[in-house]
Amino acid sequence: MKVFLVGANGQIGKQVLQQLSASDKHSVKAMVRKQEQLDDLKEQGFDAVLANLEGSVSELEKAMQGADAVVFSAGSGGSTGYDKTLLIDLDGAVKTMEAAEKVGAKRFVLVSTIQAHRRENWIDELKPYYVAKHYADRMLEASKLNYTIIRPGWLLNEPGTGKVVATDDLEIGKIPRVDVAKTIVAVLDEPNTIRKSFDLISGETDIKEVLQQV
Repeated sequence: MKVFLVGANGQIGKQVLQQLSASDKHSVKAMVRKQEQLDDLKEQGFDAVLANLEGSVSELEKAMQGADAVVFSAGSGGSTGYDKTLLIDLDGAVKTMEAAEKVGAKRFVLVSTIQAHRRENWIDELKPYYVAKHYADRMLEASKLNYTIIRPGWLLNEPGTGKVVATDDLEIGKIPRVDVAKTIVAVLDEPNTIRKSFDLISGETDIKEVLQQV
């Protein structure tokens, strides 16, 4: 499967890129928005392309040509204002969905955030972020794409365990970024996750087994 990775320079995206590059089932093209990021990835031997989520759908469509699947792990980051959250986490995600439909990439994996689907559980100081994730998720669910929406808990820079919990209604929990990346890669090979969404935190069960039961 030819995978187009949006957000390849992010903390999760970098790990997804490494894992997909080591896979014998998939190839990956990384999308970044800065020339220095592109140059760095190409120096490391990765297939990469320059495009901007604040650009046009046609720009994304051009970059995405030939893709069978899209992984969207981009985010505006904690250092930007909520204007960027709307432009990247919401509009950027939706434009990527539109581009995916135009190029015929049927599979779409979206990284959201835990409990984005339940307004009553949103944290007050993060409500604009939850709004962006909530409506990006809903737009993907309304599309014709074979989606999987992964809603991870609070992200940790710790070694992964490869063991998770994935359901529709989790309490706030934590998960290493590496395990989120492993889950993203695993769902590409798990047909049971198509047109499914779930919260994801660390647990006691192997990722593959969990995904067969979501």
